Amino acid sequence: MIDTAEARKARGAFFTPPELTDFVAEWAVRSTADQILEPSCGEAAFLISAGERLKALGAARPGEGQLQGIEIHDASARSAAALVADYGLQARIRTGDFFDADPAELFDAVIGNPPYVRYQQFTGKVRVKAQQIALKQGVRLAGLASSWAAFVVHASSFLKPGGRLGLVLPAELLTVNYAAPVREFLMRRFAQVRIVLFEGLVFPGVLAEVILLLAEGTGPTDHCELYQARGLASLETLSWRSWVPENPKQKWIDGLLPPEAAELYAEIRSGEDFAELRDWGKTDLGIVTGNNRYFTLDTATIKALKLPARELIAISPPSSRHLRGLAFSAEDWAEMSSQGARTHLFYPAADKPSAAARRYIAQGEREGVHEAYKCRIRNPWWRVPLLPAADLFLTYMNHDTPRLVANLAGVRHLNSVHGVALKKPLRRLGMGTLPLGMLNSLTLLGAELVGRSYGGGILKLEPREADKLPLPSPESLRRIAPALRKLRSEVGPAFRNGELMQVVEQVDRVLLAGHLRISPDDILTLRRARQALFERRARRGENKP
Repeated sequence: MIDTAEARKARGAFFTPPELTDFVAEWAVRSTADQILEPSCGEAAFLISAGERLKALGAARPGEGQLQGIEIHDASARSAAALVADYGLQARIRTGDFFDADPAELFDAVIGNPPYVRYQQFTGKVRVKAQQIALKQGVRLAGLASSWAAFVVHASSFLKPGGRLGLVLPAELLTVNYAAPVREFLMRRFAQVRIVLFEGLVFPGVLAEVILLLAEGTGPTDHCELYQARGLASLETLSWRSWVPENPKQKWIDGLLPPEAAELYAEIRSGEDFAELRDWGKTDLGIVTGNNRYFTLDTATIKALKLPARELIAISPPSSRHLRGLAFSAEDWAEMSSQGARTHLFYPAADKPSAAARRYIAQGEREGVHEAYKCRIRNPWWRVPLLPAADLFLTYMNHDTPRLVANLAGVRHLNSVHGVALKKPLRRLGMGTLPLGMLNSLTLLGAELVGRSYGGGILKLEPREADKLPLPSPESLRRIAPALRKLRSEVGPAFRNGELMQVVEQVDRVLLAGHLRISPDDILTLRRARQALFERRARRGENKP
């Protein structure tokens, strides 16, 4: 069978640049007697680098016992054996699933690039097996965990006491909630945990951000060491920075902050003047239609279909491009509707749809809309479950920073944005002050820390991450509400021109400097820390193939 790019992607196989394999092998292989395992070895890139490292240390011809690999794909295993031989090396490469491998034989180093299969494809018996393997070492993985998480835990069980683990991993290790048990495990299992982050994309044609995990010894440890590399070339001169997380499970992206910025951020967040979004209200995902192009309608289509008004629900149009200001008003909604935006949701009565609705439902069935998963599990398939109209919209896929937008139009929202239902006592205050009050340097820095960045340079906030977004406390905003109302009338031109940082500077003047009495130097420290994380994220967007 020909091993196609699609087949490699399905099993999470990506070829690793030789600069990475050589670097990891040089770090991991330290003696001519070292035994090295490459699980999920693909074409044995790490084994070849390890063999070359052994020869550089003085090994005449590394034997099969020193270089071993496991590969689930039979053709790749055969290819790997041939490639190893071309380099004058001997290796024992077994065909099989690494999750079926028993750590009866231990190694000085386990190195490689684990398969990256997202949880949507990592299902059934394979996932259960991986979770059970991780659980044997005290690591309970959630159902959302991708394949690499269990792989890291299982790979560690193949190490001799004091052995070394060198893996290329998704940056999700640092940023996602499901990786928290893995982060805790690494600090419990190893005496030294080092992470190399890259400002740019490393794998040609792959947008996923990767890191290097270099862990060794027998733990536990209370700190990590991090290094941010501009690219593969800067691996030659590493300068490690030690960082002690408050909680081993917390996100490790905080470790990129300069110490003075980290201390200042923690101090302000822990005070009474800042809270979190969950203290203001509840965040939800939005309406899931199963097919937005079918269920969301513009006025011209509604007129052509002759759908009655009672079978339509007013919505904020799909996407969040129109949510860049402080509020989405009824006038904004009417203007978008007149310009052809999809401002209505198809929502006929379940028991007695109109004749026009029945014709549209029949059209949807001819087009196969009812076969989509979300439609298939509904009865009737064309009745979309509604959510109450939110008080605030929260944009969760952003280039610059998340925005809170007051829903003055009172319309429903799709899952292209999150909705925030404010606590009743805070509703009026929140709708009037949070959209502007959140645009301060500490909240912008917090967004970079609680969110997750993607290879295209986008910052994403899931609801559980949004819950932790640091925001001015209700009491703080009550005190500065008059100043914010005055400021609101002054920042309109900056919003229209897309000059976000001008708005942030104005809010900082009122909130951070005026109310919290934070010094200009400290405000600049927060601003620079946020800018550094933002630029790191943006550079990966510029590196898109």
